[in-house]
Amino acid sequence: MSPSSGDRKAASIRRATALLAWAPYAALAQTETPQNLEPVPDVPPLPARVESGEPLEPDVRIIRKKDATIEEYRINGNLYMIKVIPVIGPPYYLMDQDGDGRMETNMSELRENYVVPQWVLFSW
Repeated sequence: MSPSSGDRKAASIRRATALLAWAPYAALAQTETPQNLEPVPDVPPLPARVESGEPLEPDVRIIRKKDATIEEYRINGNLYMIKVIPVIGPPYYLMDQDGDGRMETNMSELRENYVVPQWVLFSW
């Protein structure tokens, strides 16, 4: 079934109305450029090349115990994070904030940038 001439005329009117409705927005898009714009910064330099044998990922040591699995994360031999996966309950993380190899978990080590164990709340 082919559209009647009345349907074609109505479609043409709808198209024309839509074009007229969007015409003011097109005029706004062609206004002058503001004077207070800052120049775009230069492209940052490329990072240094990775030398052969240089670790790209952390070393992960997995320790299995009867009540939990412990994953130790190290970069260049320095322990920086521990992931504890208990048999019951969600995994949590302990992190070394000052690079001394000790996880800040004791109450005596509380300070202004203290990081508490972290749990993943949502994952998809």
